[in-house]
Amino acid sequence: MGIKIKIVLTGNIIRMKSIKLLLIIFFAASKSFAQTEVKPVLPTYKIGIFAPLYLDSLFSNGTLKYKQGIPKFVVPSLEFVQGAQVALDSIKIKEANIQAFVYDSKSYSKNIAYLIRNNKLDSLSLIIGHSRDADYKQLAEFALLKNIPFVSVTYPNDGGVTANPFTIIINSTLKAHCEGIYSYLLQSHPTDKLFLLRKKGTQEDKIANYFKAINEQDGKPLLNILTIDIDSNFNADALAKNIDSNRNTVLIGASLDENFAKNVALASYNIHTSYPLTLIGMPNWDGFSSLQKKDVFEDFPIYFTTPYFNTKWDVFSKQLIAAYAKKYKSKPSDMAYKGFEAVQLFTKLLVAHPNDFMSNLNDKAGKVFCDYNFKPVVLNKETSPTPDYFENKHLYFIKILNGSVSKAW
Repeated sequence: MGIKIKIVLTGNIIRMKSIKLLLIIFFAASKSFAQTEVKPVLPTYKIGIFAPLYLDSLFSNGTLKYKQGIPKFVVPSLEFVQGAQVALDSIKIKEANIQAFVYDSKSYSKNIAYLIRNNKLDSLSLIIGHSRDADYKQLAEFALLKNIPFVSVTYPNDGGVTANPFTIIINSTLKAHCEGIYSYLLQSHPTDKLFLLRKKGTQEDKIANYFKAINEQDGKPLLNILTIDIDSNFNADALAKNIDSNRNTVLIGASLDENFAKNVALASYNIHTSYPLTLIGMPNWDGFSSLQKKDVFEDFPIYFTTPYFNTKWDVFSKQLIAAYAKKYKSKPSDMAYKGFEAVQLFTKLLVAHPNDFMSNLNDKAGKVFCDYNFKPVVLNKETSPTPDYFENKHLYFIKILNGSVSKAW
């Protein structure tokens, strides 16, 4: 099945029906919820929300195929849609009518290719996607063809998209994270000993090349960043041989591998009382449970960068938490927060700037949880000045300390 939810909000803000199970909604065919009389004087904007829900795989004749419940691989998408649904149910807009449609990008019969081929998406004013790989590329290409802004919420990759000024990447690419780390080193540690720790691997080559290109923009290195190639036998003794106890040292853990991260963190921890050092990891280190055990790296901070940071103390977070508890009897996950924020932020931006949306991406009036700084990315200025996409360049530096995660700077 393709689109199965139609949510209509009028200028007076319509409350959706209380729904115990989100999955029941998905099988309500084209049922329209909480519609009221639409004021014709208000403009109407249509928003498409895409997520891989795999409904055709999960259900047979309206019955869930899995006795154990919803498979884990579908849960993040469901939570993303649930967060988006709460946002649509609570958003306050008086200047326009909003029609929001949720599409299952993994539908057998009405997938993205079908929807595009049959002109089912032509009337959209905005596309919000929890998508990756082929789905992401199809949406980006369609957005460019129809001049419709496409917000990629969760995919930390440009997906090979070029010359596409209608694609917006919230979850910053690996290159952007390297740029953020480098900028921090340049400002805060220009005279310290700097080491890039890496192992063999394609991703590790990519990270090393990013730092090299950033550091040698004028043909020669601006910072003296030395590289240490390590293997599974790397330990504190090997690390101590390369650093000076009389100088501050910054270690960049240049790998996305958890075993690597744990090994480097352990080596650093074992000598940190004698050697003043700072360990900065890659953005996915926040998901490594081995780094977040309370008593393993006692009083030793491990840093990483992320585009997302939320204390959950703000008004919107409290609103989401309360609504989520009432509607779904649970606490919202990170994916629910991302779905909620994307719909709140970009729907309000669309209403405020319907004719020049892309020129006002950094309008701060509609801030929800995070600070964003969208900048045009031109991968090859010699071939074309057209932005390949717009990317969020605002990154938070986060530290893991004694099992807790907090903003460092």
